[in-house]
Formats: sequence, structure tokens, C-alpha cells
Amino acid sequence: MNISREMLLREATRTGIPEEQAELLWTRLSTASAGAPKFDSLNVAYYFGALIIIGAMTFFFGLAWDRVGGAGILALALAYGGIFGGVGGYLFRRRNLYVAGGLLTTVAVCMAPLAVYGLDRVLRLEPAGGSGNYLDDSAKALRIYMEIGLLAAGIVALRFVRFPFLTAPIAFTMWVMSLDLMPPLWGSPGFTWSERLWESVVFGLAMLLVAYWLDRRTEDDYSFWLYLFGGMAFWGGLSLMEGGGAWAKFAYCLVNLALLGLSTFLDRRVFAVFGSLGVAGYLGYLAFSLFKDSLLLPVALTGIGLAVIASAIAYQKNRMKVDALIIGVLPEAVRRLAPADRRPARQVFDRVI
Repeated sequence: MNISREMLLREATRTGIPEEQAELLWTRLSTASAGAPKFDSLNVAYYFGALIIIGAMTFFFGLAWDRVGGAGILALALAYGGIFGGVGGYLFRRRNLYVAGGLLTTVAVCMAPLAVYGLDRVLRLEPAGGSGNYLDDSAKALRIYMEIGLLAAGIVALRFVRFPFLTAPIAFTMWVMSLDLMPPLWGSPGFTWSERLWESVVFGLAMLLVAYWLDRRTEDDYSFWLYLFGGMAFWGGLSLMEGGGAWAKFAYCLVNLALLGLSTFLDRRVFAVFGSLGVAGYLGYLAFSLFKDSLLLPVALTGIGLAVIASAIAYQKNRMKVDALIIGVLPEAVRRLAPADRRPARQVFDRVI
């Protein structure tokens, strides 16, 4: 909801609120929202610039490994990390540059894996005959050390710079680390494709539970990126599974319908995106099964697409009523589990960090 100063003053006058109080309220709201994350052209530019820096730095080091060597990679990673971290911390303390400072701090955190890689090259810890590419299975131990380095840097950064986007590289790294750690923990040299999908589902579910726990205990929204990457791991693992027959496909559809309900329950639109894609995929599967090799297949798929669009329009027009209906049919004990308005509880978050 976008409210201008003139709109606030006009409606205050109509409801009998003194103009002085309305002006004071507008001043307080303007001060509280200054520099806060929001989706506008300025913040889009901030994020886009940060992503360019991260991509450029990692790509540069990828090209320069054989030229500057391990010591050069370590020195450059530490130098850039220190510069970005120092400038980011300084800007973060200035309210109107909150987002820019947080993003530069995130860039500094992303330098940590490169510093670990450079240190490994200096100490020559890689086994003889290794390819030098940390993406190879032979360098899995090095890759885990790099992931641990990013996690450690991210946690330290969060301790001093409370910027929710810092949880994005942490969540992504935890997802990748789970794929590297689970096979040796289970005593297996590697997982099959099916086992990796199930591992992704289990890890995604665990990350969603952590996000839900944080969603009830932090003032700022630290849960968004955990919900996003957890949802990607969980939903992606389920969606890529093959076989199982018609009943398995139906169960998949039920899971996606549950995600749609969870979107309303948690007030998180990311679940609505995953759930909608899953239900549409299941309807497409039914259309292919019922109208295979039939001229009606394009008609059926077109009808599904139109139904999805019509459902979205109807929900948008009646969102409050639909959400109230869904919440209303739940037992009181379940309704209490829904995240309330985020409460200032930094002491809880301090104990976690």
C-alpha cells in the first residue's frame, strides 16, 4: 500500500484527527522507513550492482588462478573482502545507505571461499595429481572447507551487520554443503540421482522449519531467503522425481495444494509460486495422459492455462475473503502456530548468532 503525505493529511482531516498529529505521524513513518529495503528502482540498482561485483570477482579469480597463484588469490580475496567489508560496515550505520552497506558486506562475505581456496593452494593441501578444479569430485574436501569458510564469514557478518540478504549466500551454501556432506556421512562414495533428490527434499524441509522458527522470533525478515532456498530444494527435489505411477503423481498434486494453503497460513507468496507451478504441472500430466496423440491436447492445455489465469485473477480480487476462509476453518490450536506480527526479540536472535 503506497500512501502519500497529502493522502494521509486528507484522510486524517476527514476522520477528525488534528493536522499536527497527522504531520507528526508522517514524520515518524518517514524516519522509520528511511533506507529500509523496498522494491524500487534505487534498490534494484543496488542489488544489481552487488550481483555484478560478485560475478565479476569470482569470474576474474577463475580466469586468474594459473596467473597469480595461490598467494595472489589469497591476498586479493583478503584485500577485496577487507575493503568491501569496511566500506559496507560504514555505510550500514548510515540509515539512508542501509541497503548499500548491507550489500557490500554480502560481497565481502562472498570473498571468503576464494580466500580459503588461495590458502589451500599456498599450503599445497590438495592431493597429488588433483586437477586444481574445486568442482571435481576429487576436490570435495576442499569444496567443503570453502563452504565452511563462507558460513563462518556470513555468521560473523550477521553478528555486526543485521542485513537480511546476508542469509541468502548462507542458505545457498548450506544447500550445496548438504549435497557434499551426506554421501560420506552415510558411508557412501556418492549418491545416485534418486538419492540426491530425496536428500534435497529432506534438507529443504529442514531449512523450511528453521525459516519458520526464525519467522516468529526476529524483527527483520531473515526468513525470506531460507524460505526461498528451502522451498527450491524441497519442491525441486519432488518435481524432478520420475516414475511412481498415477497415485504418486496425485500425491505430488496434494503436496502442491498444501503449499498453496501454507502460503496463506504463513503469508509467504513463495509457496504460492511453487504450489501453482506444481498443480499446473500435474494438470498438464493429466492432459497428456487423457488426450495423448489427440487433436484435443492443445485445447486441453490452453484450457488449463486459462483456468490458472482466471484462478489468479479471482484470488487477487477476493484475497482477503479467501485467506480468512482458509484460516477460519483451522482449529484454534493450529491458528496459534501462524506467525504473528514480527516482534522485536533481538535477544533471542543474539543467542542464535
